[in-house]
Amino acid sequence: MDTLDSPSHGLRNTPLLPDTGEPGFGVYVHWPFCAAKCPYCDFNSHVRHQPVDQERFTAAFLKEMATMRAISGPKTVTSIFLGGGTPSLMKPETVDAILEGIAKNWHVPDGIEITMEANPSSVEAERFRGYRAAGVNRVSMGVQALNDRDLKFLGRLHNVEDALKAIKLAREIFPRMSFDLIYARPNQTVEEWERELKEAISYAVDHLSLYQLTIEEGTPFFGLHKAGKLIVPDGEQSALLYEATQEITAREGLPAYEVSNHARPGAESRHNLTYWRYGDYAGIGPGAHGRLTRGHEKLATATERKPETWLDMVERDGTGMIDREMLGYDEQADELLLMGLRLKEGIDLVRWQELSGRDLDPKREEFLLEHGFIERLGNSRLRCTPSGMLILDSVVADLAC
Repeated sequence: MDTLDSPSHGLRNTPLLPDTGEPGFGVYVHWPFCAAKCPYCDFNSHVRHQPVDQERFTAAFLKEMATMRAISGPKTVTSIFLGGGTPSLMKPETVDAILEGIAKNWHVPDGIEITMEANPSSVEAERFRGYRAAGVNRVSMGVQALNDRDLKFLGRLHNVEDALKAIKLAREIFPRMSFDLIYARPNQTVEEWERELKEAISYAVDHLSLYQLTIEEGTPFFGLHKAGKLIVPDGEQSALLYEATQEITAREGLPAYEVSNHARPGAESRHNLTYWRYGDYAGIGPGAHGRLTRGHEKLATATERKPETWLDMVERDGTGMIDREMLGYDEQADELLLMGLRLKEGIDLVRWQELSGRDLDPKREEFLLEHGFIERLGNSRLRCTPSGMLILDSVVADLAC
């Protein structure tokens, strides 16, 4: 079994492997800690006012990896993603140990994509260089807005100056860099968003993730929205903002390859493509989910969300898993449809038919084709049109019946 060479893991000067179009096998590691909880966020993130015992958590990550390796069997890793939470709060030594652990459990070729999420408020040059030396070759930053008023509204700890410094630093140190923006914010006009988006593209290297603000139950924004104190754009305005996003990014050379993700050709997120192409991935850490194929079935895994509870479980049992469910063919077919139709490339119909054991309902397909919501790509693929992407959930529901 190949392992990564410490400290740089042989990745510093290794070009990224080409995308084969296959789903691949990813490893996701969840670092659940943040410096502050954003009011729109329903991710599994936690604020701790005392220093986190990184050595203890690292040992637990390695222990859970071994359990996941026993379930998955030997695999060749095609991408690694360090998500959160705020992984850029980790020490470089922690990241190095995690990547070493992945390489000890699975085959990790040189040149795979290794992504870390980062927040501009936690970016330090020395730490970024440490992550690069550990093997990280792609950083994804939670910028979220390019004006200080909206950054404050979104509860971010950084300002625009911090964000631009972090972007500049990331471009200098990492071969690949992406950042997120949230749009459809209260009172946001199409013209304002167009200006902000064009500015963002001028800073971006090769990838942008552009998400509409959604009001998630259990967040502070949900309570404000329910009380009528937070008004977000209505459906028509949101559609106009979405259409402007597609038009501008395509014109500027970063077309959408997924509902919310835009990249220059060849710079798509390999790890996220694994999810959307319905590949396998091991989910490690508090609140992580996974999909691992065993024979003809796929095992869905989920771990305990509370970090300290997860930690105790792993130290006692070797894993923090609280849910293991074998997905049957119909469930896999539905998940493939749900994930794959988010992609511009669409789904492999033969693969869907093999899982579902049936063809698409001809009347439903004809209706969606006639109304311009889906289209066939030859005989083997099907995808949503731009109009279909606006009502994606409805299209998936119709086709799944």
